[in-house]
Amino acid sequence: MFTRAIVRKPCEAMIDGISTAGLGLPDYELACRQHADYVTGLEGCGLAVTVLPADLEYPDGTFVEDTAIMLPSGVILTRPGAISRRGEVERIRPTLESLFNNVSVIESPGTLEGGDVLMVGSHFYIGISERTNHDGAKQMIGILEKHGLTGTMVHLKEMLHLKSGVSYLEGGNLLVYGEFVANPKFSKFPKLRIDESEAYAANSLWVNDTVFVPQGYPMTALTIKSKGYVVKLLDVSEFQKLDGGLSCLSLRFSG
Repeated sequence: MFTRAIVRKPCEAMIDGISTAGLGLPDYELACRQHADYVTGLEGCGLAVTVLPADLEYPDGTFVEDTAIMLPSGVILTRPGAISRRGEVERIRPTLESLFNNVSVIESPGTLEGGDVLMVGSHFYIGISERTNHDGAKQMIGILEKHGLTGTMVHLKEMLHLKSGVSYLEGGNLLVYGEFVANPKFSKFPKLRIDESEAYAANSLWVNDTVFVPQGYPMTALTIKSKGYVVKLLDVSEFQKLDGGLSCLSLRFSG
């Protein structure tokens, strides 16, 4: 169960954020309202939320998940594959160092983004993608082992990030789309398959027995409900325009 989360407000410069979505420019005012609703959703699930101020220097800075990997007994500061985002890690570092005594760092030539990391209990799946390389994943596995944890690399062929196509719902179910449906690394899990028309909803987010699902994907919401989960719909259309999803907007942890 999560007890805390860290988020960062979107900034007006978000219109200059990285995007391959082809959905147009985000509406800043609407993004702010959607972000506030997201924070309210986290609080409604019992989390104390630290809201960091918007940072005009980093258009993608609201996607804090990419900056750190939260462990049960520490935190790993990442090194984003997107060069324009590397300064985001230093911006959030003081906040994380104030909360954790055990802080590790991914170093060059390694790259690692949180969107490529899926935690399932004490095991972490690490996507090898355009944003996360083998060296970064190897460094992370070495850190995990020092914490008594384990990690496995998953090579991506199509997705931007691992969690663009797979999400773990506590209780043993895996929400999957595309290349991950038949991936042998996930063969042991019961799978909830996402229809191609609702691919974006593969990035849904389990938070303390509630699953946040992006608004506008009814088949996915019904599939998740059918397994007994409580579903909360959240509109994140403006973040979708920047290739961002529900998990991208927060760092969630217990402590």
